[in-house]
Amino acid sequence: MDTETKGLIDKLKSPRARFVIAILLIAAFMFFWSLYFGQGRQQTQYNITYSRFMGELNAGNIKSVTIRDLQISGEFLKEITLQLPGTKKTVSAKYFQTFLPSFQGEGLLSLLEEKKVIINVAPQGKRSLLWSFVLGVLPWVLIIGIWILIMRRAQRVQGGPGGLFTFGSSKARVYDFKKKSAVTFEDVAGMKNAKIELGETVEFLKDPEKFKRLGANVPKGVLLIGPPGTGKTLLARAIAGEAGVPFFSISASEFIEMFVGVGAARVRDMFKKAKESQPSIIFIDEIDAVGRTRGAGLGGGHDEREQTLNQLLSEMDGFEPHEEVIVLAATNRPDVLDPALLRPGRFDRHIVVDRPGWEDRKAILEVHVRGKALSEDVDLEKIAKGTPGMTGADLENLTNEAALIAIRKNKEKIDYEDFEEAKDKILMGSVREESITDLEKQITAYHEAGHALVAHELPNSDPIHKVSIIPRGMAMGVTQLLPEEDRHYYPKSYLMSKLSVALGGRVAEKIVFNDVSSGAQNDLKDATLLAEKMVAQWGMSDKVGPLNLGRGEEHPFLGRQLAAPKHYSEDMAWLMDQEIRRFIIEAEKKAEEILSNNRHVLDAIAEALIKEETLEREGIEKIIKEAKAE
Repeated sequence: MDTETKGLIDKLKSPRARFVIAILLIAAFMFFWSLYFGQGRQQTQYNITYSRFMGELNAGNIKSVTIRDLQISGEFLKEITLQLPGTKKTVSAKYFQTFLPSFQGEGLLSLLEEKKVIINVAPQGKRSLLWSFVLGVLPWVLIIGIWILIMRRAQRVQGGPGGLFTFGSSKARVYDFKKKSAVTFEDVAGMKNAKIELGETVEFLKDPEKFKRLGANVPKGVLLIGPPGTGKTLLARAIAGEAGVPFFSISASEFIEMFVGVGAARVRDMFKKAKESQPSIIFIDEIDAVGRTRGAGLGGGHDEREQTLNQLLSEMDGFEPHEEVIVLAATNRPDVLDPALLRPGRFDRHIVVDRPGWEDRKAILEVHVRGKALSEDVDLEKIAKGTPGMTGADLENLTNEAALIAIRKNKEKIDYEDFEEAKDKILMGSVREESITDLEKQITAYHEAGHALVAHELPNSDPIHKVSIIPRGMAMGVTQLLPEEDRHYYPKSYLMSKLSVALGGRVAEKIVFNDVSSGAQNDLKDATLLAEKMVAQWGMSDKVGPLNLGRGEEHPFLGRQLAAPKHYSEDMAWLMDQEIRRFIIEAEKKAEEILSNNRHVLDAIAEALIKEETLEREGIEKIIKEAKAE
């Protein structure tokens, strides 16, 4: 039996196909039933008018009649000649049928008796019974059909086929990469270290017996940790594609429903299906939705989420072994996960999928520009070096935005200018079309000029990339600094320069207008948070000392924040406040010194910004050089 025939037979065996076939058989039966009885009567009986019937009755030519409600049929004593309606053809009729008027009553019966006609009174005939049956059953068929339709639609909300009775079924989507085009490591740009660490897992799934012979245990669980958009899900799919095994994918939030116990039941069902298909991979995305630390809430620890987590812990390392089922999970909040989930035997291996370096960013850009028409002036290496901190998702968005901008300008190819405009839109926001007064424009120009001049004069600061006073996003102006290379350490000198640059805009307003505005709100907020980390977490204050006191850390749960004990006294808190203030005041004085000594340079940059609205790095350096030469 070939594959097509077997597939057709399987389709015919499905419940839906059986239901359709049954409906068709019933309809065919009813059609032939009515056709048979209808044709049988039309062969022997002819319709005549009531007047003709009364004429033949008065003439004594009626032998017998059968009365069914208002219908009367019977037999003539002698055949009569009838002309068929609509034709000139005549026939000899022995049997007849006609219909009685509703007002006809006992007078007809008396006349029939007088003419000695045999009278038969019959119940509804076979044909009437059939149609009565159809009319009686049809409303129920419609009611049941509508009820089935409503139930099937409700199943989509209530846990799939079976509705309330299948809430415990796993919602994991299964991808069989033996039948579908698989994503492999070649489709994942960068992430060399992560690929190397995951190589053992791939080898185990390809050949489990090789590891069993040597008594080696492959990690049961692999936790992918990294910021959003770094490609954790793509990497998990690549592992399954490389190994060529069934891939069960689910988001952790899909375990939770309004009914207690549903999440735990779905975990059990998912692991059961994975064991039946082993070797296989279970991928749980955003596992922090169910895996966060137990007892961290304000309302007690016994809830649906914690029951789901307990079942997950049991399935991953309980009494039931699953030697050839690998559990992958992804999260961008490893700090909130329960310690029992992170211990060896569950998630044995933790792989950090960090933001890509410039070489990886270049490789990612090469993947995302496939199929796009690029101009010759597009330098992917330059773009990659100018996008520090961007993830794979950010770079994909960058290439798409550049293509949309080129289309908007009716260009045949995407050029470097389109990529720069797309980068500005992503990093600084869309341009706001709004009119501002000359005074506001002047204040914004000096504010941004203050940032730029302080950044240029401080040796440890990041280089200037672009300065603009065009309103973008929520800001009236933007000064964009881009490091020449990716940073992994932040020296105190660099951080102090960063504080001075952040305060440079406010200081410039103070020097030029002898006043300050609310435009420095975000600058002050960023500077305060940075100074707090320098003092309370990174031990950069001589008076506080080399201590990490935990102040300024972000707490994911209100319960943990309230319950976390302070590692410092009130006196230490006062001292930290003084040191944070000292760092900011010191940085502000440094910025004020630079701007006061270079007031003519500040005026030159501000005037150029008012005229041009946007200045690139080369333009700013040229203005500063010419102003200093005067």
